Amino acid sequence: MLNTPTPLPSPAAPAVPGHAEGVSNDEFRAAMSRLAAGVVLVSAQEPPLDPDDPGAPAGEDAGMTATAFLSVSLDPPLVLVSLRTGARMDDLLAEQPLWGVSVLSESQRHIAGRFAMKGRLSDRLLFEDIPYARGEASRAPLVRGALATLECRTEQRVAAGDHTLVIGRVLTAELPSADGRPLLYFQGRYRQLG
Repeated sequence: MLNTPTPLPSPAAPAVPGHAEGVSNDEFRAAMSRLAAGVVLVSAQEPPLDPDDPGAPAGEDAGMTATAFLSVSLDPPLVLVSLRTGARMDDLLAEQPLWGVSVLSESQRHIAGRFAMKGRLSDRLLFEDIPYARGEASRAPLVRGALATLECRTEQRVAAGDHTLVIGRVLTAELPSADGRPLLYFQGRYRQLG
């Protein structure tokens, strides 16, 4: 009879409420805060209340600060933005396929903060004193002086946990202020290079 050792039981991952894999919200948030990210303003214009009436007023502008924004493909040119499911911008981009992105410079930190506020004023008031141009393809407000601006059309929406990943085809790309430095987000704060 062979004498084989009895295998030791593998250690179980510590139980964390809500996460079978053992990573708590705080642990995950802390780890991801170590990843520096660029800061953009995602913007769109609501569709008119009565799309069948050419004289109906245009809908309001909406904007949202985002750090989960990235390039996906060069051919075709695709980008991705992650939106909290049920947020105003998520709901708006579910019905409005055209949207814009302004890559913010370090001098535009106040814009990032303004559009990231919880319980904020209406977007109409937030755009009131920000210089912007209306995109020709999307009609979205694009921040003047941004490092780059993009206009996009939604190609795909993917549910991912408590967020929606919106993949957009880039229709236009411009460099209104290519000489500036980027605004970054790192460890829960806006930062500058260097």
